[in-house]
Amino acid sequence: MKHERMRQAADTEREPAACMSRREFLLTGGLAASIVALGALPGLAGAATGLYALRAEYPRLRVGSISTLKEGIAHTFDYPYPGVTNILAKLGTPAGGGIGTGNDIVAFNTLCTHLGGDLSKAYKPEHQLLGPCPRHLTTFDLTRHGMVVTGHATESLPQIVLEAGGDDIYAVGVMGLIYGFAGNLQG
Repeated sequence: MKHERMRQAADTEREPAACMSRREFLLTGGLAASIVALGALPGLAGAATGLYALRAEYPRLRVGSISTLKEGIAHTFDYPYPGVTNILAKLGTPAGGGIGTGNDIVAFNTLCTHLGGDLSKAYKPEHQLLGPCPRHLTTFDLTRHGMVVTGHATESLPQIVLEAGGDDIYAVGVMGLIYGFAGNLQG
């Protein structure tokens, strides 16, 4: 009897739980989503609009010819500075940011965004991938703006912005930060 009264006293002295129940969480989350969807909160009304990659513009540089590109064979070139190596490839599959009649010609910087591993010889044409990085095995999808497929990197590969002028291919800018450069390529 004495132990039962002690247990009851201990139960009544407990503070209420600080966590939400599953039902409270779902109701609160649903209410918040409804408010945002209806635009009832100032400042949140346009929160779901599209995001755009930062793009640094550089002098136009001829980097190749459409007629000489062969599917599955990558070519290297330096841009926007000497010693900053990139690959130019005809993927054979439409790609984000691609040029040419099939939107399948793309270019990317060859330094892994995680720790700067050299990817210049890691092109996998059968899968349209660049990688794995020799340092921590990050692999990037060249059809989707160089996004990370697997590995330690948290940022996409910097994509070289291309333009076609007749048969000529020109590099005109860079989307993303090249590893080892601060302030979006201000070296």
